[in-house]
Amino acid sequence: MKTNDVSQRVRGALTRLETEQDVRVLYACESGSRAWGFASQDSDYDVRFLYVHRREWYLSIESRRDVIEEPLCDELDVSGWELRKALRLLRKSNPPLLEWMKSPMVYHRDPDFTREFEELAGMFYSPRRCFAHYLHMASGNWKGYLEGRDQVSLKKYLYVLRPLLACRWIERSLGQVPMLFQELVDAVLDEREVRLALEALLVRKRAGDELSKSAPDAVLSRFIVAELQRLKALGDPEDAMGDLDELDIFFRRYALKS
Repeated sequence: MKTNDVSQRVRGALTRLETEQDVRVLYACESGSRAWGFASQDSDYDVRFLYVHRREWYLSIESRRDVIEEPLCDELDVSGWELRKALRLLRKSNPPLLEWMKSPMVYHRDPDFTREFEELAGMFYSPRRCFAHYLHMASGNWKGYLEGRDQVSLKKYLYVLRPLLACRWIERSLGQVPMLFQELVDAVLDEREVRLALEALLVRKRAGDELSKSAPDAVLSRFIVAELQRLKALGDPEDAMGDLDELDIFFRRYALKS
């Protein structure tokens, strides 16, 4: 599917949701392997967005659904978070949300909202929380998909290596973790042998389908085991110091206006 066709379809889906759900989309991006830079030919498009309701929706004693999720349709996986939910997650330095704001594939943005939200993301970015998230993800994916198996799905190596390299990024105090996998590789993967094995895997991943399987890669497996052990032995990075009042002010500005 051509990029222009996908963008038009995504924007059409967002416009339809705005009408059906009576919301306003503030930001929408690609969040999966296509944004990470290692999509297969048949990878889905993982569209994620932030939205706000009309003021009256918030002036109620009832708890209401704070996500919009569309069934997977013709390669499009579309879902979004309501603004208050997003800000609560931002307060916790939620890594997926932070990554959305770094996506190289943006389908829609309100310029003022995006700029201000990114400023808040910087204020509430917590190396400690993000490090713990990525290390837990890498360890879980290693144990769940690769460890001790005779045949493995090629893409699962990438779902371990990406969070591992994200931990290195945080360890080296390089700021918020980027979305593009290659940016992580270029900045923190120093081991030449591992780089060569990873590059070979990426070529196979991009050329193949989502279910390609192979014998485990000894070089990558050794690196993962050693790096998991090393990272688990590190002390905790620093925490976030954001001002919660800033989140309330931002929320009122976008949610409580007509």
